[in-house]
Amino acid sequence: MAEPSRAAAGTDETTGSDGAERWIRLRVAWRLLVVVWRFLPLGLAYARDRRRYLLFGSGRTVTPETQVARAQQLLDTLVALGPTFIKVGQILSTRPDVLPGPYIAVLSQLQDRVPPADWADVRPVVESDLGPVEEVFDAFDTEPISGASLGQVYTARLDGERVAVKVLRPGIRRRVEADLRVIDTLTPLLIRGAEPGQAFTLENLAEEFAATIREEMDYRHEARMLETVRENFADEPGIRIPRAIDSRSGDRVLTMEYVEGTKITDVETLDAKGIDREALVVRLEEAYIEMVLEHGIFHADPHPGNLAVQDDGTIVFYDFGITGSVSPRLQEQIFEFYIAIARDDIDGIIDAFVGMGALDPTVDRELMGEMFEIVLESFRGQDVDQYRVQQLVADFQKELYEFPLRLPQELALIVRVTTVLEGVCRTLDPEFDLIELITEYVQEEGYAQQGVEQALGQAREEFEALARALVTTGPKLDGVLDRANRDDLTVRTDLHDENDVVDQLARQVVLGFGFVGSVFAALVLFVGGDRPEAGVAGGAALLCLGLLAWSLRERSGIRAEPQFTRQNLRQREDEEGTGGYAQAYGEVSDGERSQPPATENS
Repeated sequence: MAEPSRAAAGTDETTGSDGAERWIRLRVAWRLLVVVWRFLPLGLAYARDRRRYLLFGSGRTVTPETQVARAQQLLDTLVALGPTFIKVGQILSTRPDVLPGPYIAVLSQLQDRVPPADWADVRPVVESDLGPVEEVFDAFDTEPISGASLGQVYTARLDGERVAVKVLRPGIRRRVEADLRVIDTLTPLLIRGAEPGQAFTLENLAEEFAATIREEMDYRHEARMLETVRENFADEPGIRIPRAIDSRSGDRVLTMEYVEGTKITDVETLDAKGIDREALVVRLEEAYIEMVLEHGIFHADPHPGNLAVQDDGTIVFYDFGITGSVSPRLQEQIFEFYIAIARDDIDGIIDAFVGMGALDPTVDRELMGEMFEIVLESFRGQDVDQYRVQQLVADFQKELYEFPLRLPQELALIVRVTTVLEGVCRTLDPEFDLIELITEYVQEEGYAQQGVEQALGQAREEFEALARALVTTGPKLDGVLDRANRDDLTVRTDLHDENDVVDQLARQVVLGFGFVGSVFAALVLFVGGDRPEAGVAGGAALLCLGLLAWSLRERSGIRAEPQFTRQNLRQREDEEGTGGYAQAYGEVSDGERSQPPATENS
């Protein structure tokens, strides 16, 4: 389906608000049709995976080869739908809690590159923010040096200095806003068709995506982030961040000093210039560790096009449109996660994931422990410092889709950065060991002693909790036993009918009565001589019998969970907030753990 022509294609948000709103509404209506049409084949394929003939039939088995083919089809569809959906694909490629491994692998190849817009359309954007180009800059090269779906970069001269000018694409905000409304319209349908463990994630992901892409189109925000990171590395001679020029920047135009460098993955040029690639990798990884564990703000798009190396080995960071923030609490949890890996502590890894909000606190720890052991099994027989984070993340992406994983946005960005950086570092130094570097870094920064103090504090808290429990458990247990002895003990349960079992049983009962009633009616009519009517009743009886036999073939199951488990969890959430998940988990006994959600092959 081709999009109809529009006279206002080259205009931007400078149009009157009423006209812009009408344009957006028309585009939303049209784009909704286009998006549904594009995704219809994939939607039908997924529906047939559950019921072969859409309305009835058993499910289909989907092979990994079919998943890869569908992932490629999804990638092609996202590219055809334009900038907003390209960004959707890039976000999905970082979310193993939403898509299975084959989709992650294919979507990771998605490139945000589109033909540049004509200078005649870009010039009004620059002049609307800054004024006449000839007056604002000494010279301006109208051929862009790089371009993406949201913006493109030009070079210019200002006060004798060469500068880079990043300009938002004409009209892109209105087009993105219309697409966001389409996504908002379709999200409830996706949630209804998703697995129970994914519904929550999809709803939050849609909100996070809208905030992220709007932030990426706000060049004032990018300028602030650029300056913040630049100040954080002011005393680091091996790191270079371009300086933003506020007097020549606006909401849709960002002017920065032009910093030259060799693309970081251009190994031949780096070797020709005598740059130590091993030292370069260490410097790059240390910079990101410092951003995450100390600064709390990090550059979140480290693909090779955004990283360069100067002749003296200094690393240059470009494009701060996507940045991440890390709270002090998450910084501690990330450190605990790495320590748990180094110690081969399965319980510690699970606790770290629960603490970071990536796993439901009521997850079956025994089952998750087995899964993590499988992931780590491939590393058995090696020193723990030889574990490579990228391999670990790749294995998590293969396994965690089957479990209740919910990555918060800031953690998903860290996963993405880790994965992309691993590829860059392996290109520069195939023998690089990130875990060894992390271990050395935290020891140099004095975190080892902090970890000892934290462990002692935790042990003291656990001892105090045990003492309180010994004092209070006796009277409570005596009361429970006394009520049981008087036959006055009641346990309430909530029934979870996730597979519509009650509805299915009701249908079977109705069909059974229909069969019996139809047989009885046929006999009465036949004896009475009304043979045509008896034949109709006999046919109805056969139909009811067939439907009843078909329904009995479907698998189902009801599970029950003690009601007080959920009540206690909610109470603890209200009292302690999200930080209380780990403690709340400690109150859940083995018999009260929820089972992992059933999964469908995508």
